[in-house]
Amino acid sequence: MACTALTMLACAGGAGSANKDGLLPGKFSVSDTLQVQFSQGNLQYQPATHTWRFAENQFDTIGEQNKLIADDYEGWIDLFGWGTGAAPTKTSTNNQHYPDYTEWGANAISNGGENLPWRTLTVKEWGYLFFKRTDAKFKHGVAEVNGRDGMILLPDEWEQPEGLNFNPGFTRRGKAAYVNCYTLEQWQTMEQNGAVFLPEAGARRGTKMVSDCGDYWSSSAYNYAQAYDVFFSSIYVQTDCHGGNSYGKAVRLVR
Repeated sequence: MACTALTMLACAGGAGSANKDGLLPGKFSVSDTLQVQFSQGNLQYQPATHTWRFAENQFDTIGEQNKLIADDYEGWIDLFGWGTGAAPTKTSTNNQHYPDYTEWGANAISNGGENLPWRTLTVKEWGYLFFKRTDAKFKHGVAEVNGRDGMILLPDEWEQPEGLNFNPGFTRRGKAAYVNCYTLEQWQTMEQNGAVFLPEAGARRGTKMVSDCGDYWSSSAYNYAQAYDVFFSSIYVQTDCHGGNSYGKAVRLVR
């Protein structure tokens, strides 16, 4: 089943976080035998200088400025066509123009340490993380972090910070406000205990923004023109969505 997002996303910066080698502390099972750790934020790229970096904060997104994508663009982008580790500014809307996968994590990442094997999760690993690891249903939930909507993932071993609550799933307070709503200071405490936040970074089609939901690539192909991704909104999450390779979606690396 292909997944479709609906609306648009505003963007803003954040207040810095310092992580050694760009690595967050929490460990997450993605199979019966493998644990990974997430990067400190979504992957970003500056075309004019050919520079890769991780977002300074987990809640940082580029948003509307992704539509300025171009080879000589001096700003930053964070939505990429599938497997474009070697061609991050590709904007063709022809899905068949993206036949081969090149891992984004194979590039040198300016704040990602040296010689670290960063990579993108497979569709099976995303599915295991959300639905199959021990107590999986209690370890993810929608939230607002420092004013940003998104999805929280808790590590395998989780100790809830004193004075803070976490409610798994998609419960909201009324029609608009999330039950899980954290200030910057509160989130920093959650983050120190290993929590991961996937912000709703939206999606791009060519040079147009087409979504404000959460849409993150996997490294797994669906067929010659589509690939698997994780899609989430305020009401559900699906880890085996698939859509056209030409869509620009967020990338969150692990090691």
